[in-house]
Amino acid sequence: MAIFLTGQSRVMIQGITGSEGRKHGARMLAAGTRVVGGVNPRKAGQTVELNGEAVPVFGTVADTMAATGADVSVVFVPAAATKDAVVEAIEAGIPLCIVITEGIPVHDTAEFWARASAAGNRTRIIGPNCPGVASPGKSNAGIIPADITSEGRIGLVSKSGTLTYQMMYELRDIGFSTAVGIGGDPVIGTTHIDCLRAFQEDLQTAAIVMIGEIGGDAEERAAAFIEQHVTKPVVGYVAGFTAPEGKTMGHAGAIISGSSGTAQAKKEALEKAGVRVGRTPSETAALIRDVMRTL
Repeated sequence: MAIFLTGQSRVMIQGITGSEGRKHGARMLAAGTRVVGGVNPRKAGQTVELNGEAVPVFGTVADTMAATGADVSVVFVPAAATKDAVVEAIEAGIPLCIVITEGIPVHDTAEFWARASAAGNRTRIIGPNCPGVASPGKSNAGIIPADITSEGRIGLVSKSGTLTYQMMYELRDIGFSTAVGIGGDPVIGTTHIDCLRAFQEDLQTAAIVMIGEIGGDAEERAAAFIEQHVTKPVVGYVAGFTAPEGKTMGHAGAIISGSSGTAQAKKEALEKAGVRVGRTPSETAALIRDVMRTL
């Protein structure tokens, strides 16, 4: 098993004819992902060659779903067009929409998140500004390198793309059930808590790594959820222990004021919930390695 993305997932690419859609579409196919189609209203009826395979292009998300049975969309369209692309996916009722695009105005993200909620949350949105989802040995949707890790029993949820890659590489000998990059923007579709809940229910996942960062209170809310609902071991890391107070760092949501949103405050909240927290990515990898030895 895995969460959100499995070997049976049928993936479409919105923006398949652009440079990013083509490049990462080819990488996804090489990783074993079932890429079944793409969307570009101006090039409907054409095909795009990815790794020697002709992938059909359709005019709309709904047309792609009807013709191919696609149940996942990966969005590689420019920021200015992303809101419309995601709203189209929501209106078509696709179960999973992974938004890779960065630089999307927060107002646009809030709007398509609200549209998904109003539609009964039939569409799970992951991102925006995220690396995607990878279930090693099964499927890879987004920009996560497919050759840095192996299939295993660790579940990973992370705000940071680069820290996702580092953790997957450091633990490549143990492997992962699924790695989910949720993105670090102020408004995102899928949260730490959503992933923690899914990993708790997933039979393949034995332990969980949660990577957060300074700013906001998402990690504190995740800690409260873990304390009440998660029985599997959780190891955490919070990026930003050396960040200066009051300064915006990295992702748009990472701003701290006083003790609120600091790495230390998040570490204390997680440890209160029984989560072991590393002060560096490598220390965090060592902690989960210790946990896996006991399972």
